[in-house]
Amino acid sequence: MSGMVSTELSGCAEKLIRGRHATRAFRPEAVPEETMRAIFSLAGAAPSSSNTQPWQVEVVSGATRDRLADALQKAQAERRTSADFPYSEGMYSEDHRARKAAFGAELYGALGISRGDHTARAACNSQSLRFYGAPHAAFLFVNGDGGPRLAADVGAYMQTLLLAMTAYGVDSCPQGLLSFYADTVRAELGVTGGRLLVGISFGYADETAAVNRVTTERAALESTTTFHV
Repeated sequence: MSGMVSTELSGCAEKLIRGRHATRAFRPEAVPEETMRAIFSLAGAAPSSSNTQPWQVEVVSGATRDRLADALQKAQAERRTSADFPYSEGMYSEDHRARKAAFGAELYGALGISRGDHTARAACNSQSLRFYGAPHAAFLFVNGDGGPRLAADVGAYMQTLLLAMTAYGVDSCPQGLLSFYADTVRAELGVTGGRLLVGISFGYADETAAVNRVTTERAALESTTTFHV
């Protein structure tokens, strides 16, 4: 078997893909408009089945961002969840739950929150609905029937968007929790169609925040991938 062959872009790809990580504390500085337009234009090159591009992206900044953050926290306080895509802990396998638990222990440990401190954990969730202080957030909607095949295409768009942000020096955090309040997002932004898959907070990381130094391990290649010969 021949050795690994590097290409002109492989080193850049390694740096880009492995350099992307979730940021959970942001500085208030806004991303310049021209940078945002370049990022979202590049993300539009994402693959989709038969080039259908079934995503609709809503980006919030400024006063709209602040108004939406208030509305999301109010919806949380009133327990008005409205997820377009069902969520259940039962969807996770034993391996998934083990990885999830390890991540939670590391994340809350960095925040100084003990496992049984439900009040502090709730406060952390509330902060996430304010986009962790990020000046911008993007909401990814699935157009069409909103089924799993179209949602998979929007997932490919999301990863392309996250990598485009990383390439332009912009930090981000994809947040499933934001999608639990789909009706609130639609009402505040005047969105009439599509199903909300995920929200992404983005801006520039607060490098002094301990939570931004949390690192996550990845499963060994052999545990997720089989090569058939």
